[in-house]
Amino acid sequence: MSGATVAEFISYWEEEGLAYVRRGDYDWMASLVPGQRVLDVGCGIGFATQALAKRGMQVFAIDVLPECLEATRARVSGEAVQFLQADVAALDEVQVSAIANFAPDSVVCWLMGAPADVTGASVGDGGMAVAAYREKTHRAVAELAVRLPTVNALHLVDRTAIPWQAKDIGRDTLVRYHNDKTLAGLPFTGQRQHALYRKLGDNVVELARGRPQYPALKSVVPTLASLLAYRKA
Repeated sequence: MSGATVAEFISYWEEEGLAYVRRGDYDWMASLVPGQRVLDVGCGIGFATQALAKRGMQVFAIDVLPECLEATRARVSGEAVQFLQADVAALDEVQVSAIANFAPDSVVCWLMGAPADVTGASVGDGGMAVAAYREKTHRAVAELAVRLPTVNALHLVDRTAIPWQAKDIGRDTLVRYHNDKTLAGLPFTGQRQHALYRKLGDNVVELARGRPQYPALKSVVPTLASLLAYRKA
């Protein structure tokens, strides 16, 4: 969750997104996407769409919030980007047809944050609503990719936090999670060589403060967790 309301979300990501841009995080994510025609699901306020378009890709950007699409249009003015206001978990046949006509090579879903208005999160729910929202969205995106015969790759990125020295173990966990949940029963699969983590700066998450019984938490850092899954031959 990044703000309780849509206005708070947009305000938060105007600042936070620029920090990602300065660090090269969006450029890093975009560099991992194969193909030239990309479906960007949940475009937010356009930093992801901008990074993809800067690489010369044609982009079809989807978001459920008209405010986000308006911000994205302003950010990528002049680039080869198409737009659709839609909920990926509730697409009608006309919307699916419009996406299919775009003929994307790849689908990206970079879940960097969403307002509580969208996730249903509330103070004190322990992150359960956000976790459920992520699982639902990832699955809906994967099921959409299956319906698009031109799509060969699905790129999923999420924010998380891990003990950095255990990142190699974390790669196995990331692959297993998406293969067993997001991609279960679908003709896409992720492999370890396409599972990557990237530090979001060098700031340690102070999870161990006041919790000396868990000293290992001192090494936990915020990261981007990236998995590129390919359609099975």
